[in-house]
Amino acid sequence: MAQQHQGQWYNDAAWLTKTVNEEAEAAMLAITQAGGIRNLSDYGILYQGQWAGSVPDGISRGELSNFTSDLLFAMERLSTNPYTIRRLHPTVDLLPFDLDVEVVEAITGTRLSTLHRTGRLFHVDHSYQKDYEVGPGKYAAGCEAYFFLDAESDQLLPLAIKTNVGADLIYTPLDEENDWLLAKAMFNQNDLFHGQIFHLANSHAVAEIVHLAALRTMSTHHPILALLDRLMYQAYAIRPVGETVLFNPGGFFDQTFAITNRGVREFATRFYPKVAGLFRSNYFETDLQRRGLIHSTYGPKLPSFPFYEDGKRIISVMRQYVKSYVHAYYEQDRILALDDELQAWMEEAIGPAMVLDFPAAPIQNVDTLVDILTHIAWLCGASHHVLNSGGPVATSGVLPLHPAALYAPPPVKKGVQSILPFLPNERKAIEQIALLARFNRPQAAQKNETLLHMFDHSFLYERGREDVAFANERFMTEMRSISDEINQKSFDEKGLCQGMPFVWRGMDPAQIPFFLSV
Repeated sequence: MAQQHQGQWYNDAAWLTKTVNEEAEAAMLAITQAGGIRNLSDYGILYQGQWAGSVPDGISRGELSNFTSDLLFAMERLSTNPYTIRRLHPTVDLLPFDLDVEVVEAITGTRLSTLHRTGRLFHVDHSYQKDYEVGPGKYAAGCEAYFFLDAESDQLLPLAIKTNVGADLIYTPLDEENDWLLAKAMFNQNDLFHGQIFHLANSHAVAEIVHLAALRTMSTHHPILALLDRLMYQAYAIRPVGETVLFNPGGFFDQTFAITNRGVREFATRFYPKVAGLFRSNYFETDLQRRGLIHSTYGPKLPSFPFYEDGKRIISVMRQYVKSYVHAYYEQDRILALDDELQAWMEEAIGPAMVLDFPAAPIQNVDTLVDILTHIAWLCGASHHVLNSGGPVATSGVLPLHPAALYAPPPVKKGVQSILPFLPNERKAIEQIALLARFNRPQAAQKNETLLHMFDHSFLYERGREDVAFANERFMTEMRSISDEINQKSFDEKGLCQGMPFVWRGMDPAQIPFFLSV
């Protein structure tokens, strides 16, 4: 299976690699002819018409024109990487760091303690990254940040960024423009690293181990294994390919990111057992509610939450199909007890496979089985692509303010005259864009391998179960409708889309693969 998956993966990657290499050469020629990168806006030259083959839809509208926007910076926490931010609980959570009272009042109109007490204060913590190894000539901070829900504008906005390295400076929007832009770039560098490696521990590792438990306990004809096999298309190519060319010493990751492959392994070791690898705790709404982002009882509702708004529709359609599929084989709860292979899978998962936070065995409720399979479908077909695939090249990795590495140490005092020395030069910028472009899979739409076609395969609906075939037709119809609506997203009269100054289409079912593509 692993060899078959690698063959499929390399076939997909061959054309893309050739295309990206050609586009990188063209981008270098364009920036050279323009006189190089002399100011922040020159990074736009690297994107304008340069990656039409590998990134045919281009970068998200607004990412370049509004890259200095504080609202854009804040709302990326609710769209392009929604897995880091949490609302601070007024009584359970202590304040992670203090701020000057007058500074807070000047920005928010109130006190930090008031924001905390009223559930309007949010926190992202990447401080752990300060301890990771960085490559030669590269630097990284270990930023943490406060965001707040502004009572006047009803928008999520940044309040402060703390670097946790060197002089441990704390930046706010009241600082000089270059200082504040640098602070956001340092934070984004940490956040980009988080997104790329968290997705490995949260989607790949979890889906793999659940599927492997099924392979060890179920016959090839078992309907649940058939569904898992479909969801795990190409999945076992990623580890060997990653070890060979991406996370090997001196590989693509070491060439582009500040934190080395050793840091990647440290992150996975740290986050998998406590956060990323937990099964039920990472169910879509369970995770968001735990972090105080939805259904909060201690703070006001977020006025706009693009990840949740798009995601809840997608996972609802996924669940509807999975429920129909499961009920086609298990009409009543009592039938579960008669399926020795299914029960052996559950025992294997919580036993030798050590899937963390997995439902208890024996499984007694059909809805529990639906929950399990829906979560795997979500991890493979949606969550993965928010953080990886075409997401980084279109949004979370767009230069100048989303560098994969810093090229000068974080300053020991404020007052930088230019942030260009901290950012990638022409060659390193193109290397970053090219690597992220390789993560994209533009061929998926042409090959009917997008989320629209997640369950559109003969071995699922040609088993004599008419309900399953109908469920797939309904799934595809509803996903097309979601795709149409996502493609119609545009700016309103205020220049916003879903409350953001950029248009985010990162969960378009007609574009994202249905599987763990990279």
